Amino acid sequence: MCFTILPRLLPGPVQSYPSMYPITGYYGAPAQQQQSYPTIPSQAAPVSNKSPITNSAHSANYYQNNHPQQLQQHHLPQHHYNLQPFQQQQHPPYTTSASYYGPQSYHASPAQQSQQQQQQPSLVPMAVSGPGGPLYPIVSYPSAPGSSQYGTLSSSQSTTQMGAPLHQYGAEPPASSASGHSGYGMAPPSQVAPTVNGQGSTAQNAVHSHYSQTSQASLSYNSYGGVTQSSGGADADRPPSGTPSASVHSSPGHHQGKSESKSSLSVFSFIITEFHFFPSLFLSGGDTSSSSTGSASPVPNSYDSLEGGSYPGTCSSQTDSVCLFVVWKPSLPSLQPFPSLSELSAALGGLSGVPELEVEALRPINLLQERNLLPPRPLEAPEPNLSPDLKKVNCSPQTFRCTLTSIPQTQALLNKARLPLGLLLHPFRDLQQLPVITSNTIVRCRSCRTYINPFVTFLDQRRWKCNLCYRVNDVPDEFMYNPVTRSYGEPHKRPEVQNSTVEFIASSDYMLRPPQPAVYLFVLDVSHNAVEAGYLKYFCDSLLENLDKLPGDSRTRVGFLTFDSTIHFYNLQEGLSQPQMLVVSDIDDVFIPSHDSLMVNLKESNELVKDLLKSLPALFSQSRETHSALGPALQAAFKLMSPTGGRITVFQTQLPTLGAGKLQSREDPNQRSSSKGAHHLGPATDFYKKLALDCSGQQIGVDLFLLSSQYADLASLACISRYSAGSVFYYPSFHYIHNPAQLEKFQRDLERYLTRKIGFEAVMRIRCTKGLSIHTFHGNFFVRSTDLLSLANVNPDSAFAVQMSVEDSLADSSLACFQAALLYTSSKGKRRIRVHTLCLPVVSQLSDVYAGADVQAITCLLANMAIDRSLSSSLSDARDALVNAVVDLVSAYKSNVSNLQQSGLVLPAAMRLFPLYILALLKQKALRTGTSTRLDERVFAMCEFKTQPLQQLMRMVHPDLYRLDNISDQGALHLNDTVVPQPHLLHLSAERLSRDGAFLMDCGNVFYLWIGKCCNEMFIRDVLGCPNYASIPPNMSHIPELETPLSERVRAFLDWLQDNRAFSSTIHVVKDDASAKATLFQHLVEDRSEWASSYHEFLQHIQQQVSK
Repeated sequence: MCFTILPRLLPGPVQSYPSMYPITGYYGAPAQQQQSYPTIPSQAAPVSNKSPITNSAHSANYYQNNHPQQLQQHHLPQHHYNLQPFQQQQHPPYTTSASYYGPQSYHASPAQQSQQQQQQPSLVPMAVSGPGGPLYPIVSYPSAPGSSQYGTLSSSQSTTQMGAPLHQYGAEPPASSASGHSGYGMAPPSQVAPTVNGQGSTAQNAVHSHYSQTSQASLSYNSYGGVTQSSGGADADRPPSGTPSASVHSSPGHHQGKSESKSSLSVFSFIITEFHFFPSLFLSGGDTSSSSTGSASPVPNSYDSLEGGSYPGTCSSQTDSVCLFVVWKPSLPSLQPFPSLSELSAALGGLSGVPELEVEALRPINLLQERNLLPPRPLEAPEPNLSPDLKKVNCSPQTFRCTLTSIPQTQALLNKARLPLGLLLHPFRDLQQLPVITSNTIVRCRSCRTYINPFVTFLDQRRWKCNLCYRVNDVPDEFMYNPVTRSYGEPHKRPEVQNSTVEFIASSDYMLRPPQPAVYLFVLDVSHNAVEAGYLKYFCDSLLENLDKLPGDSRTRVGFLTFDSTIHFYNLQEGLSQPQMLVVSDIDDVFIPSHDSLMVNLKESNELVKDLLKSLPALFSQSRETHSALGPALQAAFKLMSPTGGRITVFQTQLPTLGAGKLQSREDPNQRSSSKGAHHLGPATDFYKKLALDCSGQQIGVDLFLLSSQYADLASLACISRYSAGSVFYYPSFHYIHNPAQLEKFQRDLERYLTRKIGFEAVMRIRCTKGLSIHTFHGNFFVRSTDLLSLANVNPDSAFAVQMSVEDSLADSSLACFQAALLYTSSKGKRRIRVHTLCLPVVSQLSDVYAGADVQAITCLLANMAIDRSLSSSLSDARDALVNAVVDLVSAYKSNVSNLQQSGLVLPAAMRLFPLYILALLKQKALRTGTSTRLDERVFAMCEFKTQPLQQLMRMVHPDLYRLDNISDQGALHLNDTVVPQPHLLHLSAERLSRDGAFLMDCGNVFYLWIGKCCNEMFIRDVLGCPNYASIPPNMSHIPELETPLSERVRAFLDWLQDNRAFSSTIHVVKDDASAKATLFQHLVEDRSEWASSYHEFLQHIQQQVSK
């Protein structure tokens, strides 16, 4: 094992000497130098010393060389090893990589923007200790009484069988019955096993987890993040030190399923717990990778005490929730007569005082007769049927959204509706307004640890009742003072009780160690394939341009690592005249040649970092090395980052071919168009998953940029990001010359990526009203304990989804509440808690459930479930399950609305787009069959389904189509002296296109501007700057800024669409006769193609299934 100082960077004779740093020092032995960081000013007391935690056996066996040999190394200047540590007095120093499992942080979705014109927030700057500290305004709104009671739901289910159709349901017991509903094919709570990301769990090493002092869970995780849980004793929620813990169940008062252990490389099936929707979507499958998870780092005993556990006898659920509700007035065909609203109300069980809009959402629509289904504008999130005061303070639907805006009172009612219950959550999204609260006391329920919120009940000035577990708590003296009004005795007017999204500055009670600095490590592929693709120059240019915009403070640290068949480190220690390259050629036993000079303070080594970025592209421009040692490079990156945690950004351009984690091509191009479905959707090895779990344990998130023109096995590589709460970016056929559109997208994405806010060492817990249960999570994370999601990094562009069930009847409740708490460290070194609280009504009538159905949220949740089904079972099984979901709903609506004797396909107006959305899902890259789809592109589409926010996901599933050549100011928005036209939505069918027009299709991450052959030349001239149709260039990818009214209108509309998304979308101008037209026409989901049916044919198929 040796490393070399590259002569080109370090002139002078080459000498050698033994290694000073054996590998074992990284995993248990004390670090060679202890580093500490200055105390972050806050009101917190010093953090007490915590006992170091030993790494798991897997970490040692996985990376550690137990027989270190003498290493031949070239001499480096003495200061390479003597970087002076920062000194701090009050906090324990950073020690070895295994000494800390990371503070818990909770992701709560961003604060809702003020929606009422009459509400004018008053900003009162709050002093922050420490010189130069930022001011955190406390935003207060008028008081809105939130006193009401909340009840519980009950659910039980029986075991599902592989391949069971979604529409098979059995007879339902009365609402009061506690027995399971056999039709749902689920086991009762005492027999079910929790799941994560739709996957059950197996493990060789069971782990005990303490929870709420009343239940214990033996938990383990599989390759897809699933966890099994078994009953246990009083200490169940506190995993012992040195033991990996994972769990998915987080609902009140259940969790007694059994945990099964399987040997590695075995195909396993599992029971999905408490799913109260379509069994066929939740069937378990297995993967062929090892299910052993001994590599996870240990969980400190004090983790639950940081953020707080659930109330006794329950498991606080972690759900990511979003609630969309579709309400519009459809144009009804005058064919066969429909019953009156009073008759419909009686058929559905009576309308319990729902508003007029919700009555309209119940109007029956015959889909076979109604052709104009789309509303003129994109759907807005529905408003729950709450009092005006509660609506004012409820959480923004862009942050927290539920599939049903009216929660069924019982599981039997939910079963009867045949609709899924779940939450969609976007917890860290960018906000224009966020109340930040600095207080010595963060008021929480003493029982369930819920944060005080607008929906608690104040019994008097000194007592408040929790809206989740109903415990009566005392109001602390400090909470009696309102810092906004500077008055005493009005706790109900505090900002915490006036805003459903708030952020607290956390005290030392919420820390296991001093907040970490912002640390960024860039791992760059410099093989011949990477040089040919040409990404390195553009990466270096972008980072140079945005170096000063990286989130952080004076403690920010950066490092660089490049690799081909060897690994190259870069000494950037302050005081050097130029960067030094250190080459490690022994990739089978990777070691770190220097401790302190490879990850450097950005401020102190700024010039050296810039010199390196300027020289890197030329340094490897003549490389002929074709191999890629990605696995060893990631091992080295893990060792570099373990002492502090942070973010690793990996750029890869080909299939890894050397060392640990090497892969072989599994794609058969002849099978891309197979109608039987896709194979090899799961990972080929568990190396990347195990490494990701180790990274998560050391608070390291890994983001992957894959820029490949060939198959690179993204199914395996994506695991490094999936389980470390990272992100995946994919640029197929990337080439800086031959594919300018991909290059432009890469540059835009990279700018956003480098400058967006980031949270470190985060954890998130989701709680819900007693009686509701959260059982399955979707997204990129690791489940650390029973109801705690570990997010080593959290970013504003990732979302999560969860599935829920009703465990106990909510008959005594009128409202149900959900709260997500995200504890994280900001890039400035502040410990913060972002809290979001959502309130929804509880209903007892089927009509109210249907009126509150959110068709977009339901579609997104089903998309997540279908992705899991395709991994655990098969792609065809997942597709069948989606079709059965539509059949179930139509059958349930038909059978429950007995007065509707009409033939045809009838659904309530709120759900009339549901079949169309499901058909669109079936035609997406992730789930389609019968057409050529590259395996990596299919896997990336699946990754996007699991992590994209609802608005972005819906644009990908069902793009928005507009006509632009006849754009007008009618109904336009007037924003900052800019007129933004609002053209109507068009159905996604070729019959809506005309050759004399210009049409814009918004697919979320790309715009297509289709120009017909006979398009008005004035539009072509005024918008595209071309004299006529023939002169439009074939690969036009931008709209010129022309000083014409039409150009200004079109660009204003495009800019308005861009403002609503994090990553800017590229635009492709497509001519009617261009070959690229086929790509656009693939998105016309209502039309028939060679490999898929049309919308009308799909409806006929559904009708046939219902009539069986």
